[in-house]
Amino acid sequence: MGWERRTRGGLYYTRSRKVRGRVVREYIGGGLLGAVAALSDAERRSQLKAQAQAWRAERAYLEAADAALHVLSDTSEAMSRGSLILAGYYRHHRGEWRKRGAKIDCFAE
Repeated sequence: MGWERRTRGGLYYTRSRKVRGRVVREYIGGGLLGAVAALSDAERRSQLKAQAQAWRAERAYLEAADAALHVLSDTSEAMSRGSLILAGYYRHHRGEWRKRGAKIDCFAE
């Protein structure tokens, strides 16, 4: 997007966009029409830039909250493991927690 100067025709404004994967240049015009189109495009780019910056700020905030949640989760898991171990439990084949020395009665009703 921008102003172009040609030997014939002088200064005019063009816009580039993609159509089916190919870049197509659209002739807008020169003079007042070109200036209005250039200002409009600059405003649109400014809005898109502000929106992208807002998305980046939101993502950074969510990533920080996610990191804090992981710390909380790891801490609570470590504390629960420690309390279960101190109470005499162990993990059976990395699965359920069982009390050491407890007999499991398969025929109990």
